[in-house]
Amino acid sequence: MRRNKLLVLLFYCSLVLLLNGCVKREIVNADSKGETIVCFGDSITFGYGAKPGEDYPTALASLVRAPVINAGIDGDTSTEALQRLKSDALDRAPFLLIIEFGGNDFLRKVPLETTVSNIRQMIEQAQAKGIMVALVDISAGLFLKEYRMVYKKLALEKGTIFVPSVLNKIVTNPSMKSDFLHPNGEGYKMIAGRIYRAIEPYLKP
Repeated sequence: MRRNKLLVLLFYCSLVLLLNGCVKREIVNADSKGETIVCFGDSITFGYGAKPGEDYPTALASLVRAPVINAGIDGDTSTEALQRLKSDALDRAPFLLIIEFGGNDFLRKVPLETTVSNIRQMIEQAQAKGIMVALVDISAGLFLKEYRMVYKKLALEKGTIFVPSVLNKIVTNPSMKSDFLHPNGEGYKMIAGRIYRAIEPYLKP
């Protein structure tokens, strides 16, 4: 009787851990042999609205033991980014590629299916070179929630790290923003912290 109760307790504990995302997922190329972390994205990665050195890749560099490269371009769409993926990201010896796109696609009315297809190709090209990938979702609450759902599905499908809702509590907080959307230095620090917490279990010792 006592043994049955113990088994039931262990089952529910395991279920709670799974539901809370506490179990480390299997990530493709978690043993990547690269040397750098490349942050590949648009204005959110570039650091638009903040002073030089206040972008999230710079803040992230203070938290990790690896060179961090900012490969963000203000105004970039996923279609434009796909064309520069090799030269700006894959050729820079990353063991981790952090992908952040979608905002400009949304503003320019690029179909979500096209955005997802472009990002899928980025992931596949990186993984084919032995690179680990993290996919960043820039949704916040109801803002771009449709992107959050499909990005999460894509991350699970392709075995990437998923960083959800990095703009949550930033886009609604004027003290964290430089304009209607872009963070300021404090906002980018918060983004860096969220990304770090997601990637930290997979970083090299």
